Amino acid sequence: MKKVFITRRIPQNGINMLRDKGYEVDISSNESPLTQEEFITFLKSKPYDGVLCMLSDRIDAKVFDAAPSVRIFSNYAIGFDNFDIVEAKKRGVYLTNTPHGGVDRVAEHTWALILALTCRIVEGDTYTREGKYTGFDPMLLQGMKVSGKVLGLIGAGRIGTEVARIGASGFGMRVAYYDIVRNEKIEELQNVTYWPTIEDVLKQSDIVSIHVPLIASTRHLIDAERLKLMKESSFIVNTSRGAVIDETALVEALKTGAIMGAGLDVFEYEPGLTSGLTDLKNVIVTPHIASSTAEARQDMARMSATNIIELFENGRPIDVIQ
Repeated sequence: MKKVFITRRIPQNGINMLRDKGYEVDISSNESPLTQEEFITFLKSKPYDGVLCMLSDRIDAKVFDAAPSVRIFSNYAIGFDNFDIVEAKKRGVYLTNTPHGGVDRVAEHTWALILALTCRIVEGDTYTREGKYTGFDPMLLQGMKVSGKVLGLIGAGRIGTEVARIGASGFGMRVAYYDIVRNEKIEELQNVTYWPTIEDVLKQSDIVSIHVPLIASTRHLIDAERLKLMKESSFIVNTSRGAVIDETALVEALKTGAIMGAGLDVFEYEPGLTSGLTDLKNVIVTPHIASSTAEARQDMARMSATNIIELFENGRPIDVIQ
């Protein structure tokens, strides 16, 4: 009987898929992410064959040493920056993710942040709840329309492409994008242009949206120098990975008015927040919920369970990173 450990409770459909195959499934009862010490203690308790893990679970040499019987770590996530891919390759351990899980929802959440920023929704809500609203005022909380503006994309994968489609088709925006690989699909959209450098995109954009994975080359991709290239009237939105932006530099840019505002669903020191970030009225923060719908979460449970099942039943997972 195959033994699978799940590091956090996930939607029941994924659990049922594994149990229906006759696997023994153990699930952490912790309501918060496991520390690595707690994780290793669980792994040492049984000779597990597979682990269904979260992005918050660091999978490195210490974990591999503690669980030599584990053949697969299946991420319940689109991303995979929690994996030590080089170490896994040395040991012949499969690493997988859920690359299609919640793509449309993340794009929708990106647009929710964009519209909340440019329409000043959160400020307006607070203003009204505090009893400050006394009647129509033509000068009150003026925002920025998005139609006709330039949407800059850093990263043009599945999510970036959907964000571009909504911007170009829904709002009539011009889209300027940068990626290390040109995307023919996104260029089929009207008013979408590829630019050869990040700097080109930042200089001309009214709204910048980040959609890149967190790897060595993208850590602090948006730093103090690149923030200085943006228009004072522009906004930046990040629903990818927090450390892609130097948050200390971002806080300074927001404080000084170097840019107009920011919308963040992910954070550099997650779950911690950079000092001063939440003191700013021109930033909207949400708790890493961009993919959080019942449909998306169930899809991710299905995909992550399927990767484990495919390895054990057919010899190879579907969504292989390593």
